[in-house]
Amino acid sequence: MTPSAAASTSPKAAPAPASGVPTLIPRVVGRYPHDPAAFTEGLELVDGVLFESTGLVGESSIRRTNPQTGEVMQRRAPPSSKVFSEGLTVLGDVAYQLTWQDGLAYLYDARNLRSLGQLRYRGEGWGLTNDGKSLIMSDGSDTLVWRDPDTFAVTRRVRVSDRGAAITNLNELEYAGGSVYANVWLSNKVARIDPQSGKVTAWIDVTNLAREAQAAAAKAGQELGFDDVPNGIAFNAARGTLLLTGKRWPLVFEVKLP
Repeated sequence: MTPSAAASTSPKAAPAPASGVPTLIPRVVGRYPHDPAAFTEGLELVDGVLFESTGLVGESSIRRTNPQTGEVMQRRAPPSSKVFSEGLTVLGDVAYQLTWQDGLAYLYDARNLRSLGQLRYRGEGWGLTNDGKSLIMSDGSDTLVWRDPDTFAVTRRVRVSDRGAAITNLNELEYAGGSVYANVWLSNKVARIDPQSGKVTAWIDVTNLAREAQAAAAKAGQELGFDDVPNGIAFNAARGTLLLTGKRWPLVFEVKLP
């Protein structure tokens, strides 16, 4: 992906607290258009296509988009207009999409978004990613759950903590470089998590990105609300970068971390 805008200052880490967990400040290396009406719940880059799940009852969708232009190349509404779509991930040729409170995971052919059926689970669905073998899911609590991609059966659970304190509101997820990255709902923080221990190994502060997104929205005559928070993490393996966005943000930021 070719950067569309100049970078800011070099990436840096703020002084680590006594726990040794650093706070990382991402460096922006690219800015790309994003649908300002998209209430982003899931984001994943696969073979040059940016998959996105959007939420809200009556507005939910799964999309295949052009990551450089923001063009929605294909969009599909969930089978029911009454559900609130949540996180998504693509494993093999299957795209999995959660629902918030309906206990349903919808399956789609990742090549054309053709429906492949559905699987059931208990509790709420928030974020979803995969480690190449298993699905990894969040439900807004401090727990990440590993699931079998064929049956959705739970195979493992890990509680997430920082210095012994539980980290709740885990939302959108991305697995990259052996770590799980998680947006923390209603905050400008992304947690980098060791999937084996559940310990937070770094915090990513995206405050500057949120401010820039808010300014860009205001310039376009759009006012972001309290719930238009950072949410959306996709790993670009070819460039070693992350794509970060938020609910109704007009921009997707490509960033490098220290």
